[in-house]
Amino acid sequence: MKIEFLGQNCFLFTYQDKTILCDPFYNYKKAESGFDISARKIDYILLTHAHGDHIADVEEVLQHYPDATVIGVPEVCGYFNNAKNTDDVNIGGSTKIGDLTLSMVPAQHTSSFPDGSYGGVPVGYIFQFPEGRNLYLAGDTGVMADMALFPRMYGNLDLCILPVGDHYTMGAEKAAFAAAELLKTPKVIGCHFDTFPAIEIDHELAKQFFRNQHVELVLPAAGEIFEF
Repeated sequence: MKIEFLGQNCFLFTYQDKTILCDPFYNYKKAESGFDISARKIDYILLTHAHGDHIADVEEVLQHYPDATVIGVPEVCGYFNNAKNTDDVNIGGSTKIGDLTLSMVPAQHTSSFPDGSYGGVPVGYIFQFPEGRNLYLAGDTGVMADMALFPRMYGNLDLCILPVGDHYTMGAEKAAFAAAELLKTPKVIGCHFDTFPAIEIDHELAKQFFRNQHVELVLPAAGEIFEF
């Protein structure tokens, strides 16, 4: 799988011949990432919750790719009623993209649409690959006891994508604790940081928190690509 960071919690996952765009908010960092939606094929739109910095560019994606499938909780899928294809998973459930299984797990946060309407509950996803590797995409969350169950239920979490910006989510120190003590993961890609003044972080201090827990932290730049 190829993972491209597009800012905040927006990632483009490419697996086999399918693309999964998570929490579309790519226009905010477009000047840095160089991301051009018109030049990229999008098969799935994966949504963790309804806040504006996670859904701002959904309509634009659907204009370019009307056959893209929106995946999220029922309330989020229902909100985008112009989407031709939706997959309304709920917590504890899963869906398949080829041989990749996406399992929906809880997140500890809030969720409402920019117009104030109810956005269901926030969630994260476990990506389960057929060879036994697992990736955890946390979405916006604080530390929660449920995290300790994820490696027990789904197997080793080889990579976790965790928010580290504090203020609206857990910060780096708490994320490092969650990574080491609950998720038992060796590596974290940080997200939800430096987008707005309230979530600007000290990069070196954040990395030190993770080093103290013997977990590798990567703080990606917009447009950076990783192989998993």
